[in-house]
Amino acid sequence: MRYDLTSMDLFIAVAEERNLTRAAKRSHLAVSAVSKRVAELEEQVGAPLLLRYARGVELTPAGESMLHYARQVRLMLGQMDEELASYAAGVRGHVRVHAIASALAQFLPTDVERFLQRYPLIHFDIEERVGSAVVRAVLDGRADVGIFAEHTPAAGLETRPYRQDRLVLVTRADHPLAGPGPLAFEAVLDHEFIGPHLDSSLYTLFSHHLAQLGRTMKVRVRASSFECMCRLVAAGVGVAILPRTAIGHYLRGLKLQARELEDPWARRSLVLGIRRLDLLAPTVRTLVEHLQGQP
Repeated sequence: MRYDLTSMDLFIAVAEERNLTRAAKRSHLAVSAVSKRVAELEEQVGAPLLLRYARGVELTPAGESMLHYARQVRLMLGQMDEELASYAAGVRGHVRVHAIASALAQFLPTDVERFLQRYPLIHFDIEERVGSAVVRAVLDGRADVGIFAEHTPAAGLETRPYRQDRLVLVTRADHPLAGPGPLAFEAVLDHEFIGPHLDSSLYTLFSHHLAQLGRTMKVRVRASSFECMCRLVAAGVGVAILPRTAIGHYLRGLKLQARELEDPWARRSLVLGIRRLDLLAPTVRTLVEHLQGQP
């Protein structure tokens, strides 16, 4: 079937307005013209797309499917226009990356720097989000690439390996848990914690292993930034479990100690999340291949 883009745009307007008159006004067309376009679409599909009532319309199941795919088509065309306009301006592409704090603090800046050395005319939008929000952004088309922890639920996305980080227990030097050598996660659960945000990948990870142990974590304060968590540890509010490389500066500046956890899950894998590699723009695909190839 060959679909007319103008008819698809008009159908999206009708579906969003739930009213032919409002859709016609929004599109600067006569109601009869909009109605004719929708009727032609229904004839082409071979099924009704709308249920028509005196005060408006509702979508049929076929209409819901049409709306979903019509929006996807417009999104892809918009991305194509944006990227081609960038080529015309000499930019050579634009990539949107959403990532969890661990990736931004440890790996991504250096990896992007190396990428830009090879492809200096690329533009980036990089945003920090919690793991679940990163996944939603990629699924919704608001991000081209997401970076999150492997254990984060990501149904509907392709995932590819990126990096690994090591989680450590962070304490003040005078805390009873400070000292050399690794220790088990279960051994620290009698102490008060500075906990991560409820939507974060760290919270998801801790919850899973706490459930396996049949234990709970004594969270005194929750914080969303690594710096804030480290400062609360330094103030004696509690201990925290954080990725070592991401907090090196705070360990030195606040005179904190980091002690490794002996649990296998404390070596955490980070992944790249994309919708489908074969549907990515060439610039985005090149970035994904670059990030996968980092040590």
